[in-house]
Amino acid sequence: MLEFRGVCKHYAASRALNGVSLQITGACTTVLIGPSGCGKSTLLRLVVGLIRPDAGEILLDGRPLADADMLRVRQRIGYVIQEGGLFPHLTAADNVTLMAQYLGWDAHRCRQRIAELAELVHLEAALLDRYPSELSGGQRQRVSIMRALMLDPDLLLLDEPLGALDPMIRFELQKDLRSIFSNLGKTVLLVTHDMGEAGYLGDTLVLMREGRIVQTGTPRELVHAPADPFVEQFITAQRAPFDALSGESG
Repeated sequence: MLEFRGVCKHYAASRALNGVSLQITGACTTVLIGPSGCGKSTLLRLVVGLIRPDAGEILLDGRPLADADMLRVRQRIGYVIQEGGLFPHLTAADNVTLMAQYLGWDAHRCRQRIAELAELVHLEAALLDRYPSELSGGQRQRVSIMRALMLDPDLLLLDEPLGALDPMIRFELQKDLRSIFSNLGKTVLLVTHDMGEAGYLGDTLVLMREGRIVQTGTPRELVHAPADPFVEQFITAQRAPFDALSGESG
């Protein structure tokens, strides 16, 4: 469904992406992992047209993304960022329905869809009348997920959606996201730096380093058949705190 072909992106003297080629399978969850600055979020921003590649191309359903098509393409994409990115002057409900109202959905259709989504993400209906500042971090992120799903998009992009949450709230949202991905059958591309989260949510993991893909595979393949020493080091670094707490040597 989504394909990157030799994609490069530079910021001044910094090379964010260096010839990335990747195919994202439909109706599956692909997770981009890797250290900060490896290019994970840049790939998502390229898909939604916030930035343009310096070389290479990005295809959606076999068609290259072009500036002239981006408004139409964005209506097929749900996009969730860290801390939600909600508009502070709008209520939760108005944040969720903003694009639907722009497209001319009537009030009944909006109410019906928002009720479905509130049930899906386990958000109390009474909270929809509140402003983002009146919601907890977990509640704001549930609203952000509702907004991303409002138009029933084909593709769902999530950029560190749980990174700013405390561990217990993060754990609950991980369970809910996994259920949502499974029930809706969406094509999902998710960014995280957390190997445990990636393994829990992802069908396919893509480990990146310095703008390149180091290894693509299932969680089990990355753990048990690392492609090079960096893969093993990355996974070991993720495990080390837990091993230390349990008294294991690694």
